[in-house]
Amino acid sequence: MKNDSYPAKEKQSNKQKKKEKSHLSLGAEMAGEWTSWFNVDHPGGEGDFETLEAIRFYYRERVCAQPTAIQARTTEWELPEEVGEVVRYSPQEGFRCLNREQPGGKTCSNYHVRFLCPIDPFHWLGWSSWSAWSTCSRTACGVSGTRTRHRSCLNSSPLASAQLLKCRGKSAERQACTTGPCQEPKWSSWGPWSPCSKTCGSGGKRVRRRSCPKSKLLRCVGRPSEVQKCSQTPCPACQLSCNTGIPNKDCSSCTCPKHTLFGTVQTADGMALANARISLTDRPMSVLAQSDHQGHFTIRGICADSGANISVTLEHFAQDSTPVIGNSSWTSRVEIMLQRLEKPYMVAHPESKVRMTGQKVRFCCQAQGVPEPQKYYWYHNGTLLDRKVKKYDSSLVLHDLKPHQAGSYHCKASNGHGSIKSTVAHLTVIDPEVPSCVSQPEEYLIRLPEECSQEGTGSSFYNVGHCSNTRCAGHLADALQCRDASEHCCGTLRMEVREVPCTGYVLPIKVVTECGCTSCTQPKILVRGKASAVDDGEPLRFGEIYLGAEKIGFTGYKGTFTIEVPPDTPRLVVKFVDRLKKFVDTVKVFPFDQRGGAIYQDVRLMRRKKPVDLEAMETNVIPLGEVDGEGPVGEVIIPPRSFFRSNGQAYNGTVKASVTFVDPRDMATVTAASSDLNFINDEGDLLPLRTYGMFSMDFWEDENRQGLEMGKVKVKMDAELIKMPEHLQKMKLWSLNPVTGLWEEESSFRLVKENRRKREERAFLIGNLEIRERRLFNLDVPENRRCFVKIRAYINEKFNPSEQMEGIVITLINLEPRPGYPSNPQAWGRFDSVVTGPNGACLPAFCDGQRADAYTAYVTATMGGEELEAVQSSPKLNPRDVGVSQPYLNKLGYQRSDHADSALKKTAFKINLAKPNPNNIDETNGPIYPYRNLKDCEEAPVTANHFRFYRVEVDKYEYNVVPFKESDLTTWTGDYLSWWPNPQEFRACYVKVKINGPQEYMVRSRNVGGTHPRTRGQLYGFRDTRSVRDLEIYNSSAACVEFKCSGMLFDQELVDRTLVSIIPQGSCRRTAINNYLREYLGRHPPVVENNDTSAFSMLGPVDPLGHNYGIYTVTDQNPRLAKEIAIGRCFDGTSDGFSREMRSNKGVALTFTCQEKPVGRKSFFQRLLETPSQALTEIRREMRDNEQLRGPSRVVPYPSRLRTMFATPTRRTPSRRRRVDAAQA
Repeated sequence: MKNDSYPAKEKQSNKQKKKEKSHLSLGAEMAGEWTSWFNVDHPGGEGDFETLEAIRFYYRERVCAQPTAIQARTTEWELPEEVGEVVRYSPQEGFRCLNREQPGGKTCSNYHVRFLCPIDPFHWLGWSSWSAWSTCSRTACGVSGTRTRHRSCLNSSPLASAQLLKCRGKSAERQACTTGPCQEPKWSSWGPWSPCSKTCGSGGKRVRRRSCPKSKLLRCVGRPSEVQKCSQTPCPACQLSCNTGIPNKDCSSCTCPKHTLFGTVQTADGMALANARISLTDRPMSVLAQSDHQGHFTIRGICADSGANISVTLEHFAQDSTPVIGNSSWTSRVEIMLQRLEKPYMVAHPESKVRMTGQKVRFCCQAQGVPEPQKYYWYHNGTLLDRKVKKYDSSLVLHDLKPHQAGSYHCKASNGHGSIKSTVAHLTVIDPEVPSCVSQPEEYLIRLPEECSQEGTGSSFYNVGHCSNTRCAGHLADALQCRDASEHCCGTLRMEVREVPCTGYVLPIKVVTECGCTSCTQPKILVRGKASAVDDGEPLRFGEIYLGAEKIGFTGYKGTFTIEVPPDTPRLVVKFVDRLKKFVDTVKVFPFDQRGGAIYQDVRLMRRKKPVDLEAMETNVIPLGEVDGEGPVGEVIIPPRSFFRSNGQAYNGTVKASVTFVDPRDMATVTAASSDLNFINDEGDLLPLRTYGMFSMDFWEDENRQGLEMGKVKVKMDAELIKMPEHLQKMKLWSLNPVTGLWEEESSFRLVKENRRKREERAFLIGNLEIRERRLFNLDVPENRRCFVKIRAYINEKFNPSEQMEGIVITLINLEPRPGYPSNPQAWGRFDSVVTGPNGACLPAFCDGQRADAYTAYVTATMGGEELEAVQSSPKLNPRDVGVSQPYLNKLGYQRSDHADSALKKTAFKINLAKPNPNNIDETNGPIYPYRNLKDCEEAPVTANHFRFYRVEVDKYEYNVVPFKESDLTTWTGDYLSWWPNPQEFRACYVKVKINGPQEYMVRSRNVGGTHPRTRGQLYGFRDTRSVRDLEIYNSSAACVEFKCSGMLFDQELVDRTLVSIIPQGSCRRTAINNYLREYLGRHPPVVENNDTSAFSMLGPVDPLGHNYGIYTVTDQNPRLAKEIAIGRCFDGTSDGFSREMRSNKGVALTFTCQEKPVGRKSFFQRLLETPSQALTEIRREMRDNEQLRGPSRVVPYPSRLRTMFATPTRRTPSRRRRVDAAQA
């Protein structure tokens, strides 16, 4: 690359000015035309690179083939010489500024460049002459501003010839300008000489200093200090007295020539550390010894028990020191354990709080790292608080709160090796006169049963009210605690029972009438799932589970696991370890719902690569690449004599090596990738990485399978596979911290060209890696082109805004830009998962503002292992269903996974990640938001553009007398008639009802209090469910009907056995009852008589019966997940399986036979609707003998036309409902 000097550059600039002044002449016009300004790179890493190759990649049509000149300016419109930076540029190569070449340790500014291109002079004939330059925009001395001038295109005038082309070039130009240089700063007078560093003898020095006024633009010429030799006076005889030993040569300390210090340097797990530097603590620059490969070192002359301390330093490890204590008169031994340097990470985050004006509050955070973080900084609304004023450390105390102190607070911790920021806590300061909880309930509409409606309005919706989910002010006793001892939230204080008229009966309903501050509901937060192999689904049996550094349990025989999330955990890092060494250790960062409940995660593990034999005395090359028919991404080169035992002894025999590579060219490996591909930058911010592959390495002895350690290795990567020019400069080698789940930089790469074959030159990226512990390694680049994608999940495909689903895990996989991996353009580069909340989810993704298809994404949604369905894109794309308006939808290229092949799954979609154009109004309303607009994405109204998923659900209806929103556990109300009596634990119960008949039939369960004195005879609620056909049995279907489980009510004092009535629609009669269920009910009286064969009644079992009884019970911390697992088992007819294909002859509790009624014969439901008194009399007669109950419990089936609650036909078919894997409760 050409390196122009500044004088030459100035000369070129003067020539250019002369050309600009002669634009009236044709010759000057033929000189060329300047392009627009380009800025494709940002300073960081090694510097700022605006190469012509990279600019052509993004702006292919805007740069000519052979530019004749180049100009460069900073984004502040300053020339390189004005900011004192060394740069290199040429019109053939472009521009670069290297940090290592800058004087005084400076870093490069952010530059943009433009090129001069030759053009056809015919295109210039139509320009008028340039106007005069405008005045300079900046008037301060030494500050660069801009001035402009204009010209007009004569070709566009009415008198111009029609054959003239449109003028090429720009109608305006701008130029840097300044009002003049500032006065040059001058040095102050020299200060006095300091005392001599030595009082006698040679080698002493003294110094004097001077100062220069601060200036951003100009600096004083010369040095700020001078050093001079001093003190040539001979020293007197040494007067040092030594208890042991003799004085050393310079009489500074005592030495014992006959004493020997033996030492060992190792890690905490016993691995020897070589090349550690040993010195006296008070003389760190004087290295006395270095440790060998076994970690041993020897020092002679240090006296034992003299109070001397030795320090040990080693690259990538924290310094440590120890005193020298004698073991005998002539020898001493020390053992020093070094800890690997670790960037700080947060273990305690500040908590959001609510206070009243005048109260006080404390925010706390705590970080760990090596060394331990000592510096903490606190920020309010992003502004650093003054430590001297606020007097904070790891905690921040605010007294006498005022409204202006409300807002966001976070801390930053630093340990010299790095920084980390905490999550943001919010402080709400309210006026004592304004209640923190409004007593008037907010509107909350529920759907009434089909046969019910409000009087007067006829509406099928009823406002039951609910209280806002806000925090109340803490008590004074909790004011200065890091965490408030008791939290209070706005909740229900009073409810009233209302009655809604229905056809043939009156429906009771409880509504909220008063809200107030009560104790907050504290639901548990769980992550459930299954760990299995990515290739064949083999479960990880009894694998170890680590939460951070602590082992918390094991996976089950089928690979299942349940993890309770500790309080105040913002980032859940979990490691799975296979003790049998069949699978690679895997670290996962799980998203979860902060408000409580359970999330299901399907964990996939990479199988360890089959080991190969290596010879320790030879150079070994291990390829990195797992795609058939493709060359490797890179290779690991191991030099001879690189293997050591844990004690540091060299190993020269045969080595068993297993190197497992996660290849992003294979889409199937994305689910097995570890962590979430994030790192912490120097400022403590969490930033994303884009991977080119991950690998783990294991080495052991051939004979006894003892693990081996390894020294430095070389990692080589094929540069031909990296088609994004800026990635070549930014590529680094990273390792995964298994405790924090964050990637840490290990080394950089350098570009090297090698001759592989005759006349063939290839470019490679080469980096060095020193392996000191077992970690996962990564070939990654930081990526700053980021956006957020808005996604919502709905209960059904009606996409009702009030029927959004929360707790859904949305996963977005970034796919490789089209220029990369030419043989497989669908390689993945990153993945992210987010849990939907009440307003959907915003997923981070890489995006591009120049090319719509530069980055694409593959998006899925799961709940309890079940995949939700995406909106169809073929045969016709409906923007209203997709949720994104045109023409932006066409630019995003939305396609469901079955777009080209209807046989594929319908549970994912792919889009172009086109960064929105802020000047295009069609692209400013979502569904893709710039990265800085996260708040706009999170707070976007439901009417804004967004992508959609929905559940393919059978016709069903659920009604609770005490309303409860299952997606928001904080809406739970403690009431005797609550369907779910315990917000900490949700128990779902289902009964499987088989229907023999030609159709699908609605089945209702009616649930009333059975044995509890407070609820006997009172309605809890009911459920309507349509049966699902068995595709293998003719005229057979089955329904999995939910009923209220028997058990303790919310007061946890007495058990209530729910009186459950199962009533199918139509002309149906009961033909069979499960024998085990009949016997169980007989052994647990009282027994409900069942004389009416058109229904079935029972007192619900207290015990969790299984498929042998046709009863399916699952307990979980998430009601929806508990129901999903129970339904899956019910469909499958087993107690531990899962299916979405109905098996009507397995695990059945009740069997009904339904038929089309003969002409003139009325069904039971019709008789109940037309003559309710006669129908009720028949029921009373059939239930007459039920006297053994402690209270009257009558089975009065609530009539219903029980037509489908939705306009769409039944959708539960094998091809429409998919399951990722069997869930285990």
